[in-house]
This record gives sequence, structure tokens and C-alpha cells, in this order.
Amino acid sequence: MYQSLRTFLLSNARCWDADCERSYQDLFRRLDTNKDGKVDVAELREGLKAMGIFRKGAAQKIVLSGDQNKDGSLDFNEFTKYLKEHEKKLLLTFKSLDRNNDGRIDASEIQQSLAELGMALSKEDALKILQSMDIDGTMMVDWNEWREHFLLYPGHNLEQIIRHWKHTSVLDIGDSLAIPDEFTEDEKRSDDWWKQLVAGAVAGAVSRTGTAPLDRMKVLMQVHSSKNNKISVIGGFKQMLIEGGVMSLWRGNGMNVLKIAPETAIKFMSYEQYKKLLSSDGKKIETHKRFMAGSLAGATAQTAIYPMEVLKTRLTLRKTGQYSGMFDCAKMILKKEGVKAFYKGYVPNLLGIIPYAGIDLAVYESLKNTWLSYHTKDSANPGVLVLLGCGTISSTCGQLASYPLALLRTRMQARASLDASDQPSMTSLMKTIVAKDGFFGLYRGILPNFMKVIPAVSISYVVYEYMKTSLGISK
Repeated sequence: MYQSLRTFLLSNARCWDADCERSYQDLFRRLDTNKDGKVDVAELREGLKAMGIFRKGAAQKIVLSGDQNKDGSLDFNEFTKYLKEHEKKLLLTFKSLDRNNDGRIDASEIQQSLAELGMALSKEDALKILQSMDIDGTMMVDWNEWREHFLLYPGHNLEQIIRHWKHTSVLDIGDSLAIPDEFTEDEKRSDDWWKQLVAGAVAGAVSRTGTAPLDRMKVLMQVHSSKNNKISVIGGFKQMLIEGGVMSLWRGNGMNVLKIAPETAIKFMSYEQYKKLLSSDGKKIETHKRFMAGSLAGATAQTAIYPMEVLKTRLTLRKTGQYSGMFDCAKMILKKEGVKAFYKGYVPNLLGIIPYAGIDLAVYESLKNTWLSYHTKDSANPGVLVLLGCGTISSTCGQLASYPLALLRTRMQARASLDASDQPSMTSLMKTIVAKDGFFGLYRGILPNFMKVIPAVSISYVVYEYMKTSLGISK
């Protein structure tokens, strides 16, 4: 239904001659539902939905691009001028994809173009993208089909168009080891990049605060739970409430929230630098190199803020009255244990980045491609809810693989206050845990960790979307 409606509305607008005005006028009249001679964001958004175009923020971007008198809407002249200019840019992109200049784009040309942008694409996946644009069933896309598909999409160059496929990593579940988000050159030149980082940071802060009791329960179970001292989720919460009252459920959350800003900034800046170092021309980068850059950026950020990780663990485990605050905690650790205490557990933490980021990315791509293999009739864009689901599952799988290393890190951070002779190495600590509690002893505390995933992702997503609207990124 969506495809037929789009064809009906857009097919007559395939021209730049004198008749163009009439076809544009017909499209404008259909979008102008209140008949006031203008198309605003709300009307355009509803019109795009009616045509099966579910691109987040597309309506606002189109209006902002074409609104010359800044009245928040497009009159017919502004609408026509925007479409004509946009068509010219789309034609340039089409010609750059049409390698053999036969007026049509086939699967091999899509593969070759994406490969040059660092995206390895199989023949099957290229055909799926092609199928989403192909109207006449030839499995090739001509100019009219290309133009119809992207006419009401604000992006026009190839890099913007393939952003449908990028993995957005704004969801914060408390363990920020994923590969950083990427921004287009246009986004970097505008204010959007830092607004998105701010929106992600605020979403992460609210999400972590909302799930802090479960996070503290996880840490307590990682450090204190064993075969001889079993701690259940309900029993653990009762102990925390008896020992310190309701507010004790949020111990360590202040430091957990405080480290978001430096971690996000360092990861983003170092990711951009690593991409430049690993790419031949500073722009195009292959998939495996992008993964390497992301892992190195994660390692760099973790190295810089790791003392804050140690403080977060100590503050989470503290008893009532042990520290007066985070600065008192830092001062006491420095005085009694020295600088080395701030980097206890650093090695397992660093090693955990690779399996987490690698499995997260691999599972995400597999789930997304599986969904696309069954749902590519109308659009090659999976949509935000599908990407949200894929991101949740892939992140959970990544945590599952790296969890034993996270447990070792937490144990080593907590045991740093012991005498030097009582501080085991990573391997000896792992052997001790397995010997006493078995293999599943390495997964102590994973239940509250999994319990916080869905609420954390939900809170993060809602707050992120609200912040984007508040900051003017999308409406």
C-alpha cells in the first residue's frame, strides 16, 4: 500500500521542464492538508508517513533546508525550489553510483561504492538494498526509481544515504564499552554532533540513576556472594535497606554518573583520531579497522577515567559512615594504599573491551540482517524500534561474554585495600573462584545485571528522544 501511494504521489514529479510546476503543485496540494498555502513540519511528517517514509527527523530537516523566510513552513515557491535543488544533488549521487554510465544501478555497483566507504557488503545484502528501491522488478534502479525513493529524504550524498545502516550507540546500560557513534561531516560542521553527545550523556545519567539499586546489587553479589554465602536479589535488598536505609540503594551512583562526560568526550575524540591513523586517506576506513579504532578508543577512555571506576566500586561497597564523600574516599585510598590502588583490575577491564565490542557488533549486524531478509519490501531502513531491539540483545550478548572479566575487575578493585601478600593476580583469582564456586561462580551478580537491561534501555531511549527534541535536533 505504501509503495503504491508513493508512486501515485511522486511519479508525476519526474521532470525539470515547464510541466514540473503542475506536478509539484499537485504534490504540494496533497501535503497541505489544512489548505493554508503552506506545508509545516507536522503536515509534512504526516504526508511522509502516508507514503511509508518513516525517517526520523526528515520532515524537520526538509523544512529547515527550504524555509527561506524562517516562518517554520514552506510555501509553494520554497517547496518547489527545495525539490529542484535536491533533485540536482540526487542526480550527482546517482551518477557517481552508476559506474558504467548505462543509466541504471545494479548490485555490483552498490557493493563497489560502499566498499570504498569502508563497508563490506555481500551480494545478497546489496540485492536487498536494491529491492527496496526497485519498482519495475528488474533488480536494477534507474534515475526515476532512485529519485522517487530519495526525493523526500533530506540526505543527498552517498555517505548520508547509507546512514540508514549505522549502529547508533546512544543507549546507556551502565557499561560503556561499545564502539562510539559516528557523525557525518555535515553533522560535525553543525551543532548536531555535540547536541547528540549531550543528549546521550543526559540519557545515560538518568538511566544509570534509575537502575542504580540493581547496579549496586550486582556489585555486592560479585564481591561477597559465594557458595557458602549466597545472596539473593530480595535478600540483598533487605540487607542494604537495614544497613543504610533507602538512600543506600544509590551508593556509588554519583561517581557512576560523573564519569559519563569525560568518558564520552575522550572516547569520541580518540575514536576520530584512531580512524585517521588507521585509514589511508583519513576518511575512508574498512570495517575491521573501524572496529579496531572503536576498541582503541574504548581502551583510551577507560585508561583515562579508570581511577573513577575504582572510586565508584569502593563507594558502592562502603558501609554507613565509612566515607564522607567521593573526595574523602579518594584521599583515604591514596593515603593508605598509594596510587597503584587506583588501577587495580585494570588488565581484566581492558581485556573485556574486545569481546564486548566485537560480539556486540557481530550480533547486532546478524540480527539486523536477519530482520531485513524478511522485511525489505518497502524500505531498506529497519526502523528505530527494530534497531533498538537489536541493540538491546547484542549488548546483552556482549555483556554475557565479557562478564567474567568484569567480575574479576570488581573483585580486584575491592580487594586492593588488603595487604600486598593477599592481593592475587587475575589468573590466580580466576582459579580460586572456579575452584570454590565452579565455573558459574564467574557469573555471580549477572541476574540483577540482566534485570536492569530493559529498564535501562527504555529510560535511556525515552530521555534521549526527549533531549533531542529539547535541543532542536529532531521533532
